Amino acid sequence: MINWARSIGFVGIILLIGSCGINSNWMLRTHKDYDFSDIDSLNESKNDYKIDINDILQLRFFTNDGIKVLDISSNATGNQSALFNPNNSLNYVIQNDSMVELPVVGQVNLVGMTIRQAELYLEDQFRGYYIDPFVQLSVTNRRVVVFPGNGGEAKVIYLQNNNTTLLEAIALAGGITERGRASKIKLIRKNAQGQREVYKIDLSTIEGLAYTDIIVQANDYIYVDPVPELGREVLKEVTPIVSLISSAAVIIATISALTP
Repeated sequence: MINWARSIGFVGIILLIGSCGINSNWMLRTHKDYDFSDIDSLNESKNDYKIDINDILQLRFFTNDGIKVLDISSNATGNQSALFNPNNSLNYVIQNDSMVELPVVGQVNLVGMTIRQAELYLEDQFRGYYIDPFVQLSVTNRRVVVFPGNGGEAKVIYLQNNNTTLLEAIALAGGITERGRASKIKLIRKNAQGQREVYKIDLSTIEGLAYTDIIVQANDYIYVDPVPELGREVLKEVTPIVSLISSAAVIIATISALTP
């Protein structure tokens, strides 16, 4: 009986070690001496958004300096919504080589331009084919990924406004979860060279107001470090193993009692 008990205990330990998944959903960990990027440089993010590779551009085009826009908006028949009808616009994707192919003008490079700069550039390109072209441009797939503090749980937030702040993005994701650490928020962003940099932000105190108005950019990752839950995680891992060992012990005890 003692040998059986020892065997069961040994098997239980092996199962516990092999199935250990304590805080296994915790992502993007940084060691104690990790060199975070200078958060003061994020002030540059208040600049207008710049078009990047894989952006989906929505293009609306009018001639005669956009007189058609005014005609639609002042239409007495009540057809004001026609200006915003998706059927009146076309979508184009910025390819990996930074080029996008547009009607008439062909391949153009818009990467690195702000929306306004791109509009003026395209108006100049179309001017050789149309009278006083008027271009409206928008990026339809600008988004950030927010991990609100539950380890691997995340939400994709589409940026409807050009000036969405860090605090707004977190609020759109439902806020920081109970397990999230407001003092340890990582903002992960691509730099001009295409490499991702990591900024550490503390929103746990009123001094954090200095960072709440940081303008998020498309393809940012906002990761809230979760609080380690060793007790609950260990209990979750151990409970089924203890139950298995207890059941095995009862079976063995029953067999032993029935054995002459």
